Amino acid sequence: MQTIQANNYEVFFNENGYTYLNEILDAKSYSKIFILVDENTSNHCLPRLLSLLATEIVIEIIELEAGEEHKNIETCLQVWHSLTELGGDRKSILLNLGGGVITDIGGFIACTFKRGIDFINIPTTLLSMVDASIGGKNGVDLGNLKNQIGIIREPKSVVIDTQFLETLPGEQMRSGFAEMLKHGLIFDKKYWDKLKNIADLNTNDLDALIHQSVEIKNKIVSQDLTENGIRKSLNFGHTLGHAIESYFLENEEKKSLLHGEAIAVGMILESYISKEKGLLQEEEYHEIKYVLSDIYEAVPFEQNDIKNCIDLLIYDKKNEFGNVQFALLDKIGNCKINESSTNELIYSAFADYKS
Repeated sequence: MQTIQANNYEVFFNENGYTYLNEILDAKSYSKIFILVDENTSNHCLPRLLSLLATEIVIEIIELEAGEEHKNIETCLQVWHSLTELGGDRKSILLNLGGGVITDIGGFIACTFKRGIDFINIPTTLLSMVDASIGGKNGVDLGNLKNQIGIIREPKSVVIDTQFLETLPGEQMRSGFAEMLKHGLIFDKKYWDKLKNIADLNTNDLDALIHQSVEIKNKIVSQDLTENGIRKSLNFGHTLGHAIESYFLENEEKKSLLHGEAIAVGMILESYISKEKGLLQEEEYHEIKYVLSDIYEAVPFEQNDIKNCIDLLIYDKKNEFGNVQFALLDKIGNCKINESSTNELIYSAFADYKS
């Protein structure tokens, strides 16, 4: 697959990525290589990466506990201390080998250690390949509130090795697939039409579809790195989706949702809001609801759950001047930003979802 040129970095695929890695690690003369992993990627992905790195530079491994609940400042403090104790300096480089949690927190750690060291994202989940590792957003959660503390700074590069997906459970693949579906809904109807016929797809199609998803996100981000305009369209499904994800994460009586599972609900709800505001045609809404409901299990909501999710919207990082901001669809393949919604309409969206 062809390399994708982003603003100030490149996205490499498969064998081209390892050729690049070995060239850059030798050419740049880094003082030390740190690889950030969690216990899952340490077991399933790190051996492959180490076997394909050809460098004389000292490599140190830093392992975190897996899970969104560890994406916080306390974990950053532990890693900053580890980098210091292991001799990290401004000429060190950090390779973030993992899913969205690792690339998010690893990028943030690299941006802030010694006022910034180079980092390379090596995503190992479908979600991180098509979304989290691309676009320069790095950050951590504040309590149960998603990505409240962070910085936008692009990586040195991104290396996507689709062989890592062979280690991924089915529910994690579906989680990442939600972001691919979103890319079609907001930007490219033909891409959505390919993805919605999931039964017709096979593993041979996956590499090309991942490449196309990365291209879509890169086209959007390259026009608006700091999210003042078109990049806001990537938030479709995420205003309500993040609130739902946060609520289910903090509530011990609820089973935590994967990111893509929460975003799938958010996309159905926000498609309904789009329809009710006269932006999206009724038949397109029903198509979206049918496709997403067919792939993702229904999430049960009691009335109190809905109220608590709506209450969390006030903390959404996309808000401006105290107003909750939505990215909504005005047709499949096109998005409108800076849209609002009443709470009454949001309750109606949940009622329709439950029906």
